[in-house]
Amino acid sequence: MDGKASPPNMEKITVWDPIVRIGHWILVIAFTIAYLTEGEPEWLHTWAGYSIATVVVIRVLWGFVGPKHARFSDFVTGPSAVFAYLRGLIARKSRRYIGHSPAGGAMTVAILVMLAVTTFSGMANFAAKDGEGPLAGIISQTPTNRERHSSEDRNNGAERKREDDFWEEIHEVSANLTLVLILFHLGGVALASFVHKENLPRSMVTGKKRP
Repeated sequence: MDGKASPPNMEKITVWDPIVRIGHWILVIAFTIAYLTEGEPEWLHTWAGYSIATVVVIRVLWGFVGPKHARFSDFVTGPSAVFAYLRGLIARKSRRYIGHSPAGGAMTVAILVMLAVTTFSGMANFAAKDGEGPLAGIISQTPTNRERHSSEDRNNGAERKREDDFWEEIHEVSANLTLVLILFHLGGVALASFVHKENLPRSMVTGKKRP
């Protein structure tokens, strides 16, 4: 577990179960679609968001009931462990972990949280603008210009418009922050793959790593 290259004939072990692997790649594809479409076409952007929300819920539940390396208890650590691992990784002296490293675990949690915020704010914005989606009826729809015919209605309409703008801004900011986290994640995966001499992206496809 010291990061040295393993013999070619060393038998590999299964680390990532199908739910973790499939969920990971669905998130990759769905977030890419949702981010690049920016709401056009709306149906594609919306269903990409629903896919992300579904995977996030399943992954959080799986983090409590799944196999060892899928559980939060296996990879969630304190900040000191995260920074110690990062310092060691930069110095090419960090310990190799079979599952998520402390930094990888922290990034997993951070990305899941930001994806949850992004999808919730997206659904809230959808409900406020169009009165559709899972949060329709919970979050008030912004009235159209035709519906704002009295002073009271105009005041209510202005208040709802501010709520609409609020959710849209939260959605955009959280999506951009998620992208930043993903870029850091990719950099960390590349560095860890180099230091520990293993192909981490491939292990998320096959589910297998060397012991």
